Amino acid sequence: MAPEFDVEFIEADERNARFLVRGLTPALANGFRRAMIADVPTFSMDTISFVENTSVMFDEMIALRLGLIPLTTPLDDFEIGDTVTVALDVEGPATAYSGDIESSDPLVEPADQNVPIIELKEGQRLEFEAEAVLDHGKSHAKHQGGVSVGFRHLQQVEVGDDIGEFDDQEPQILRGVIETEDGELVLTNEFDNDLTNRYPGKELEVTDVPGAYVFHVETDGSFSVEELVLRAAESIGARADELHDAVTA
Repeated sequence: MAPEFDVEFIEADERNARFLVRGLTPALANGFRRAMIADVPTFSMDTISFVENTSVMFDEMIALRLGLIPLTTPLDDFEIGDTVTVALDVEGPATAYSGDIESSDPLVEPADQNVPIIELKEGQRLEFEAEAVLDHGKSHAKHQGGVSVGFRHLQQVEVGDDIGEFDDQEPQILRGVIETEDGELVLTNEFDNDLTNRYPGKELEVTDVPGAYVFHVETDGSFSVEELVLRAAESIGARADELHDAVTA
């Protein structure tokens, strides 16, 4: 019988989310983290042809910056290895921004418009044409749409008796999410990450909740957090099916 997982989102927006998954082993939790980093592809500028660069920076330095500019990636519309042509032509005095980049496909464009590329002085010009390619993060870090992906054990807090009248209560720093005795999930930044601010003067016991992990995920804007999480889960499922078929063949 396949394992059952319970997923609960604690906070979420387009690019940032924190969610709880119950029923995981440490290995599977780490595999899920790695899938979000390495298995979900993004578009990134790869081959760059400079028509003119009279700025103070070498072509190679600007190319490095360009490769790290996130591009929107509609995964249902493209396959691994597909390319999209992008171009830029800016003359100083001006700052060249990611928003100045023009794309041959409106589905693939800079995820942020205000990423600075270089400041151009009077008489300086930057013009290039580039091929953005769809590839996996395991091939190159510039294709990692999950720019911040981590997890930690969900911790449960049990509140005991009052501490002694003359006893000092030492700060007890926790980060992430705690579960109270009545099952409420609370972000630790609500009490400045110090448990004694929430339960002053109380004896406290903190334990890890078995099989429960809180993930904190942030994307670079190539796609939403929801897309990243779902695609990573699909990747793990596909690899599990592939292993099952190989074993039973």
